[in-house]
Amino acid sequence: MKKIKKISKFILFGFLGVILINILLHVIAYFTPKLEIKTANNFSFYDNNGTLFFTGNNNKQWVKYDEISPNLINATISIEDKYFYKHKGFDYLRILKAMYLNIKNKDIVQGASTITQQYARNLYLTMEKTWKRKIDEAWITMELETHYSKEEILEGYLNTINYGQGVYGIENAAMYYFDKTAKNLTLAEASMLAGIPNSPSNYSPLVDEYSAKKRQKRVLEMMVENNYITEAEKEEAYNTKLTYIGKKDKYNLATLMYYQDAIMDELESIKSIPSSLLSTGGLKIYTSFDLEAQQIFEESMQNRMSDFPEAQIAGAMMNPNNGEIIALIGGTDYAKSQYNRATKAKRQVGSSMKPFLYYAALENGFTASSRFLSTPTTFTFGSNQSYTPKNFSDKYPNKEISLASAVVYSDNVFAVKTHMFLGEETLVNTAKRVGIDAKLEAVPSLPLGTNEIGLVDFIGGYSAFANEGYKITPHIIRKVADDEGNVLYEAKNTKERVLNKSTTFILNELLANTYSYDFVDYSTPTLISIAPKLSHKYSIKSGSTDTDYWTVGYNKDMVLGIWYGYDDNKKVDSSESKVNKQIWADTMEGYFKNKTSEWYEMPEDVVGVLINPITGEVAKETDNKKHICYYIKGTEPSNENGDKVVKDTVLNE
Repeated sequence: MKKIKKISKFILFGFLGVILINILLHVIAYFTPKLEIKTANNFSFYDNNGTLFFTGNNNKQWVKYDEISPNLINATISIEDKYFYKHKGFDYLRILKAMYLNIKNKDIVQGASTITQQYARNLYLTMEKTWKRKIDEAWITMELETHYSKEEILEGYLNTINYGQGVYGIENAAMYYFDKTAKNLTLAEASMLAGIPNSPSNYSPLVDEYSAKKRQKRVLEMMVENNYITEAEKEEAYNTKLTYIGKKDKYNLATLMYYQDAIMDELESIKSIPSSLLSTGGLKIYTSFDLEAQQIFEESMQNRMSDFPEAQIAGAMMNPNNGEIIALIGGTDYAKSQYNRATKAKRQVGSSMKPFLYYAALENGFTASSRFLSTPTTFTFGSNQSYTPKNFSDKYPNKEISLASAVVYSDNVFAVKTHMFLGEETLVNTAKRVGIDAKLEAVPSLPLGTNEIGLVDFIGGYSAFANEGYKITPHIIRKVADDEGNVLYEAKNTKERVLNKSTTFILNELLANTYSYDFVDYSTPTLISIAPKLSHKYSIKSGSTDTDYWTVGYNKDMVLGIWYGYDDNKKVDSSESKVNKQIWADTMEGYFKNKTSEWYEMPEDVVGVLINPITGEVAKETDNKKHICYYIKGTEPSNENGDKVVKDTVLNE
């Protein structure tokens, strides 16, 4: 009995203690400065021309409480927080109930956040699940409840909440889904929209109408339970057929939100920007975003991937001279999947790893004419370990071939022989030198791309070839300022010379042969299928594994890398093998359609020689195939008489 009394006293004093602490915190909150809620979390994104293309809370479309349909207000309160008008920011009974259900089910089956808590989270906080964020959320919730009326809190919440499809705020949502103002939403329309914020990627009717209708039904049932509507009104609203418009402005792209998410990821990584935006009341973020490039990229993707609805894509376009990412695609459709494969995923890069190997080879005495025998080969290394690389389709020349042709055919045996000859650490060190941060293993299969690398990291490395030898830092954000124009951060765009300019020129020319008809022999160049499309000169390399297909290429002005495959690592069918190459060609040609693009100037210490591209020897009159390849002066091949036969110009196919 005494034990029960002690427990009862402990519970009573504990409960009183919580109440006193809560009162004390609300008193403290009362004397703190009033939060500015119409500008908080107002992330304004500007493109490369300084044009506004997104605001995080769309405050240009901010509507007042009395300009929002009562149907929408009542539906939102019913489904999100039915005691909204009765609590002071926290629904303690709901919290206890949620804790009980979550413990009972050993999983998170129910949340307990009130509308005020959700608004606090939307205003100032990230979605990271840490105790600090929870404490910050609780404090901001108290401040909101202390300084603002329930109507003001609800007004702010409805103007900033995510309604799916990249649409924020109820006015924008009403216009996007139904082409009407928030004030004129019917009960059927309002109950549909009110169900979306709980899970925008699942409950948007444009993503999954079946799930959206189930959610709408639950919203209507809660409205009946809370005496906002009758049973008859519920049935009528539920059975009303809704027509969805699904139209925004010119920025209505299926992939734009991937770019916007990448902006936020980069913003959070900048140390000089406060983790909380309380002191700034909003940020203006100036980026390198190019709307035209994004549109061209997305259109190219949609045109080529319509026959493969389950496949995914990731890609980015980068200015190699400063590292600015001007367009980015993290998947086929943000509305269906918010996972950003361009910034989050790491995939095997296949033979698109080989340019880093061949740069190292050229740097270590190899030339375009260096030869290895390419025939089925087993390499033995370490403690009697062995490795047997295979060429694509098991096709081998069974003779000596030049490095130039090995690049063009993507010969795996030649690559591994080169790799082993140089030493396995050489390729690792070369990749690190150009800025690839992925952890690479010094193993025989490394030049065949068996390690996983992130797309942005990878094309950042390719930029060192495109800009003639400089390491750059890939980035999106140019500048960040507060609402008053005070600059908080500005990108430095630093460059560091890491590669030899002349050697880089020679590699760039070798990679420009991957679609040249001069190399059609026992095999065909790996990118010959897109040759008819290309009106400009590019250096390109493709790569593939069973599950990953890559195309990465560039000129002086742009690097474009594309990955194609499946999230579940499903094997890519042969019918899909050229999809990413076609997207690459369509995108680059579309981007440069009305732009001039100059090729690289040949360095003074480089010479061109007309050779037989397969053997690497100086071309004879009787040779059917001839092509100019480039060499550091003194390393070029000689003719049968020992004479050097050089060309003074760069071949511009």
